[in-house]
Amino acid sequence: MGPGKVVAVVSDSYDIYRATAEIWGGSLASQLRETGGTLVVRPDSGDPTTTPVEIVEILAEKFGAVTNSKGFRVLPDCVRVIQGDGVDESSITAILVNLRGKGFAADNIAFGMGGALLQKLDRDTLEFAMKTSAIRIGGEWIDVFKQPIGDPGKASKKGRLALVLRDGAPRTIRAEERRDGEENLLEEVFVGGHLIRDERLEDIRRRSWR
Repeated sequence: MGPGKVVAVVSDSYDIYRATAEIWGGSLASQLRETGGTLVVRPDSGDPTTTPVEIVEILAEKFGAVTNSKGFRVLPDCVRVIQGDGVDESSITAILVNLRGKGFAADNIAFGMGGALLQKLDRDTLEFAMKTSAIRIGGEWIDVFKQPIGDPGKASKKGRLALVLRDGAPRTIRAEERRDGEENLLEEVFVGGHLIRDERLEDIRRRSWR
């Protein structure tokens, strides 16, 4: 990040409030002020009508705010907030009303355009998302997961995973929890920067309807 640049960071992997107060507004605050760019904090869970307003409040406590000509507070240029989760016409209105009630200008926040602005048929319909679950550093495997304080339902699976048939049904488990004789049905597709398995979209669609 540098002068004139904008970087948005999803910050709710564990505790959005602690990340905002102790990391962005704490250990990294002086660096953020000095870069000349703008960090946009993105809460991605919790109540969409109140959580982003609370994050604006924390940022104002840590970085200060100025009062504009309309009498509303505006954060310094180095920090802003963006809300993408749960965004629709109703929630945008509620967020702006809550923001105004706390004395903050609409300039402090931006909104992402998610599937809720359309037919509301998206990955959240089936509560599905694909995320990194493990990383190997120095030959050691380390769990990677998210567990947002504002939404336990968004916790992701952790560790090296396996897909097995157990009691006649497919189950995703940690690879080391496989029983004797259980085959891992997951297949390698992309390894070390190389595409191992190249498939046509038509074939994938045909298989999905079986």
